[in-house]
Amino acid sequence: TLGGAMASGLSGPRRAAQGLYYGAARDFVLGAKLLDGRGQALTFGGQVMKNVAGYDVARFLTGSLGTLGILLEVSLKVLPRPVASQSLSLVMDEETFLAKINAWGGKPLAITASAWFDGVATLRLEGARAAVKSAVDTLGGERVSDPEADAFWRALRDQESAFFPKESPQEQALWRLSVPSTAKPLSSLDLQGTQLIEWGGAQRWWRSAQSASSIREAAQLAGGHATLIRPASSAEHGVTRADGVFTPLAAPLRAIHQQLKTQFDPHAIFNRGRMFSDL
Repeated sequence: TLGGAMASGLSGPRRAAQGLYYGAARDFVLGAKLLDGRGQALTFGGQVMKNVAGYDVARFLTGSLGTLGILLEVSLKVLPRPVASQSLSLVMDEETFLAKINAWGGKPLAITASAWFDGVATLRLEGARAAVKSAVDTLGGERVSDPEADAFWRALRDQESAFFPKESPQEQALWRLSVPSTAKPLSSLDLQGTQLIEWGGAQRWWRSAQSASSIREAAQLAGGHATLIRPASSAEHGVTRADGVFTPLAAPLRAIHQQLKTQFDPHAIFNRGRMFSDL
């Protein structure tokens, strides 16, 4: 749902902020109306680009997971559909993909989505027909039919592709690592498991049975952080939700989070413990 997308702050394959990528979900929020913990309906931002003023509260509600209040209304910026679209499939290893996708990001190529899994890189090109044709000629690879490409990107967006775990007794934990796009392969940091890379190298999904501390340490060494998206089916197959969903906050950031929670939800009514156990 739209409300769920805003509350979770999840963005699809177009998210990455390089080349013609479109930006995060929060970048499209113009305004919002919120029911706070005192029962007040508060309005922030506006309904069109030019009347947005004041503190940018509407954007930080995106991704707050309902911990600050109930979203009553959201005003969003929308964009037209691209005129032309073509997806490509290229066979390459992880290191080659990371090098190439970062090099391509500095060129005028119409890339709006990228993914690498199991030795295959998939790219989506969108924009004017001439721009898409030029990019296809430059990049090469095998063309993916439109129905197959639509199904691929939709399944990736909705976490329904072959990589993502299904419910089973042997299910491992699913992690989402946010790192610089230029970070080296995380397997070189002793991170073990199965990986899918998105967003030009900046988002790296991992299915792993390793401990939460080892996953988070690897992400930190790479310059980023790790979020537990789905816990393991049991402790023997990896971390559980008891290990914490988000990377623990430093003391100054925790104080800011606590102050925001107190201002919007002074009686801790909404989603207590959803993000952090003591908030």
